[in-house]
Amino acid sequence: MRAKTLKGWIRLSGVFAVSALAVAVAACAGGEAQPAAGERIIISGASGQLGGLVVEELLARGVAPENLILVSRTPDELDRYARMGASARFGDFTQPESLDSAYAGGDKLLLISLNTSGNPNPRVATERQALHQTAIDAAVRAGVDHIVYTSFVDADNNPSPIAVDHRATEQMLRESGVAWTSVRNGWYANGLVDQAARLVAEGRVAVSEDENGTAFVTREDCAAAAAAVLTTPGHENQTYEITGTEVITVADLARITSEVTGVAIEVRAAGEGEQASSTTRDSGGVVTNHFEQLTGRPPTTIREMLEANRVALLGGAGR
Repeated sequence: MRAKTLKGWIRLSGVFAVSALAVAVAACAGGEAQPAAGERIIISGASGQLGGLVVEELLARGVAPENLILVSRTPDELDRYARMGASARFGDFTQPESLDSAYAGGDKLLLISLNTSGNPNPRVATERQALHQTAIDAAVRAGVDHIVYTSFVDADNNPSPIAVDHRATEQMLRESGVAWTSVRNGWYANGLVDQAARLVAEGRVAVSEDENGTAFVTREDCAAAAAAVLTTPGHENQTYEITGTEVITVADLARITSEVTGVAIEVRAAGEGEQASSTTRDSGGVVTNHFEQLTGRPPTTIREMLEANRVALLGGAGR
C-alpha cells in the first residue's frame, strides 16, 4: 500500500511481524537488558563503526563484559574492552579456520554484514554471499543458538544492487537450522551532516519538486535496535525494518539546516537540464515503527542530529 504525503511517497510497512512479547518487554523495561544468566553474545565485526556502537549499547544495557565475545580482523583495537573482561578474538571471514575458535562458547551472534565499500580485501566485493555463508556455517558448528543479521531496508523488494547479497544471506539464515533475526537497517542519516554543511557553505540548492525523499536513520539508532534484539526475548525468526519516522527531501534538509544554524539557504526548482540535489535512495520511503517497538523510544530525528552537529555545520566557526 502506498500513501501520498507532503514529503513524498511513504510505503507503510506493517507486514513484518513484531513479537508482542518483545514489545511488552521493551515497554515495561524501558529497553533495559534482560539477558539470560551467563548468556554470551558474539559481535562479529566488533571493531567496525556499527560493531563498536553495538558494544557500547550492550554495556549500557547492563551486559557484563565477560559475557561479550568480540571478534575482529584487528582484535588489538578492542583492548579497552578486553581490559574490562570481554574476550577479544581474531576472526576473518576469508580465513574460515579462524572462525570456529572465534565463535566458540557463544550463544548469540550478531553477524554484521560485510561492507564492500573501501574494504581492502577484493574478495569481499565479489564473494560477499559466500563469505556470509562461511560465517553462518561456523556459527552453527560452534553451537550458536541464535544469529542476528544486519540486513538492508526492504530487502525483499529493494531494487538496489546492494540488496541482492542481503536477500541471499537472509535465505541462508532461514535454511541454517538455528533461530535467526533480520535487522534491516535503513539508509544512514549520518552522511546528511556533510550534505547539510555544503548547503550552509553554498547558501543555495536546486531541487526537484517531485523528489520522494528517504526515511533516514542514524547508525547509532541501528546499533540500539541490534542491542535490543540481542538482550530481550521474543525475536526469533523475525524481521525488523529499522527506519526513521520522517521522510526527508533536500528541501526539508535545507529548511531544518537553516533553522538549526541561522544561515539562510535558498531553495529553488532546478532549471531544465540542471542536476537537482537529492536525498532519495532506493526503498528509502519505507517507514515503520519497529525501532520504537524494539527500544521503547522514538528514533533520533534529523533535527536532533543536526543540532548535535551544529558546530560542524558551521565549519567549526560556531557562529
